[in-house]
Order: sequence, then structure tokens, then C-alpha cells
Amino acid sequence: MEKRIETPMIIAMKGHPGSGKTTLARSLASALRIPLIDKDDIRDSTFSIQNSQHSLLLNDLSYDAAFRVASTQLNLGLSVVIDSPLSCRARLDDLLRSAAPAGARVIIVECKPSDEAEWRRRLETRGGSSWHKPSTWHDLERLLQGYGGCTEYDVGDVPKVMVDTTAPVELEELVSRLLEFILSHSAPSVKY
Repeated sequence: MEKRIETPMIIAMKGHPGSGKTTLARSLASALRIPLIDKDDIRDSTFSIQNSQHSLLLNDLSYDAAFRVASTQLNLGLSVVIDSPLSCRARLDDLLRSAAPAGARVIIVECKPSDEAEWRRRLETRGGSSWHKPSTWHDLERLLQGYGGCTEYDVGDVPKVMVDTTAPVELEELVSRLLEFILSHSAPSVKY
């Protein structure tokens, strides 16, 4: 039986580098047969114009481009999975503004690995990592320190599920659980 989302929706991944976001995002997009928009695909394309002076601007531009592509898909009646860290409340607010014109729902799947040793192993052994992503645990610690705690924020009434991506659960089982959560939030709400 094919799983379908009834109304346009953004399934927004959230989490730090190496936390399993991309693996889950790809599996969810494939299972639901909906587009996947990966912010890093856009960020990777800025390599030729990269310098430290423009780094933050190019990152902001990557988010903006990803959210605009998502808005186009929503206006076509399609749901999307967005793979990004969604690292601060301002990013979520931008995403909600992108969803509003199409009347699309937003839900968040936050990846929070509890086993730091496993998370570190995955981060440091992942292949083909992009030039702008942390590739060592030290790089990740420096990045998180730079966030200054802004990654922990109240999402308001946006439905959110937190996933321990280092728990001893098979990927298929995890995806199945997430699909139940997603589909339970996909039906149109009744307004009186």
C-alpha cells in the first residue's frame, strides 16, 4: 500500500552534522515518493566563489534557495523533504513563511544521537564529505560552540518528533515509525 500525504507538507529535518539527517531524509523522500531538497547540494555549488568573507552570506543564500525551491514544489501541490540543520529559530520562521502561501503544513524530524562515540565514528568516517562540513569531532565541537546554544529553541505549535539516530533500531523500522508520525499530521485540519 502506497503511503500518501493528503495536503502539501514540508518535512523539515533538523540536527547537527553527522547526526543521520541525510540518511533519514533520503529514506523518507523515497518511501513517500516526494522531492528531497538538500541545502548542502546548493551550498556545494558555491565552492568556486567561497572565501571566509562571504561564508555566512553563501550559507544564508543556500537556505533561501532551498526554501524557494520548496515553495515552488508546494505550489504545485507536492510535499517535500528538506534536509538542513535548521539550526536556529530564524531558519524555522523562514521555512514557515515559505510554506504559508501554499497552505502547507510543516513538521520537524529532529535527529539527536545519544551515543556520542557512535556519532563521532559516523562523522569521522563518512565518505565524500563536502568541503564546508565538519569532518572531525573537533571541527564539530567548534561549530557547535559557534552556535552559542541557538540550536535549542521552541518550535511553537509545529509538530516535532525527536529521533535517537544511534539507538539500536534498524533504519527500516525507524522510517516506518516516522512515516506513521508524518501521515498522522498530513490530513487537513477541520476549522469551525
